[in-house]
Amino acid sequence: MREPADTLLERLTGPATGMSIPAWLDLPDPKGFRPKRKYRTIWISDIHLGTRGCNAAMLVDFLRAIECETLYLVGDIVDGWRLRKGWYWPDAHNEVVRRILKMAHRGTRVVFIAGNHDEMLRDYAGMTFGGVELVLEAVHETVDGRRLLVTHGDAFDGVVLYARWLAFLGDTAYSVLLRANIAFNAVRRRLKMPYWSLSAYLKKKVKNAVQFIGSYEEAVASEAISRGFDGVVCGHIHCAEIREFSGITYYNDGDWVESCTALSEDFEGHMAIIDWVAEAAGRDARLEQTAEVAA
Repeated sequence: MREPADTLLERLTGPATGMSIPAWLDLPDPKGFRPKRKYRTIWISDIHLGTRGCNAAMLVDFLRAIECETLYLVGDIVDGWRLRKGWYWPDAHNEVVRRILKMAHRGTRVVFIAGNHDEMLRDYAGMTFGGVELVLEAVHETVDGRRLLVTHGDAFDGVVLYARWLAFLGDTAYSVLLRANIAFNAVRRRLKMPYWSLSAYLKKKVKNAVQFIGSYEEAVASEAISRGFDGVVCGHIHCAEIREFSGITYYNDGDWVESCTALSEDFEGHMAIIDWVAEAAGRDARLEQTAEVAA
C-alpha cells in the first residue's frame, strides 16, 4: 500500500519522475492590471493548506503580484496534522498549489523546506516534485555575499521537540482560536472592514507567548552563529521579524494564517518584510477613492 505522503505529493504535483505535466498547469491566468513586482528572492511559510484558517485567497493575490528568481517555502505549507483528522481542501487551496507549480514551470527555483506540520514529506528530502526541490534545510547566499541558513525552525521549539503531546494539545486550542478568527473576520467583511487577526493580537498580548517568542529567536540565532552563518531565515512561530543578534541577522517570514507576510530580497540585497494585509488594504482604499472621484 502506498504511503499517504506519497499519494498527497502526486495528487498535488504529479509524478516525481517523467515529463508528464498536468493540463491545469497551462490554463491561462486571469488578466491583471497590476505590473508584477520583481524580487531576487521571496520566503513564505506556515500557509497551512488543508485548514480553514489558511488565507489562501490572499496568498494567491500576493503570488500573482510578484515575480522572483527563487521562492523558498519554509515549512508548514500543507498541514498534515489537520488532514489526518479530516480532509479539507477547497478550490482556493488548489489555486495556491497551481500558482506555485506554475512559477516553478516558468523558471522560478522553488525550494520546499519541510516543517513539523508537513513532516510526512521529510522522508522525501532530496527529491524533486513538479519542479519543486524538497529539502530539510537550505543555505541562501545574498547579493552581498552573506550566507543565510534557511530552516523551518521547529527543531528549536522545546514544546514540539520535548513534549509532542503538548504540541498537539496546543494545536487543537490554536485551531479553535483560528475558527473564532474566521467568524470574527466574516462579520468585519460584512461591515466592509479590512482583515484583522484576532489570534495574532492575542498572541502579542499574552506575556508567556512574548517570552517564548524571544527565547525561540535567541535559540535560532545561536544555532546560526555556532554554524558560522551570517543570518538565519525561519518561520514556525507565525511572527514576522527582522532582528540583530551578536553580529548575525534573524529573519522570520511570518505566516499566511494570521499576519499574511513574506520576506523579500531585492536585486541590491535589501531584505524586508512584506505585509500583504496592509498593502491590500491600502490598495482597496485607493480604488475606493478613484471610484468616488470617477463618480
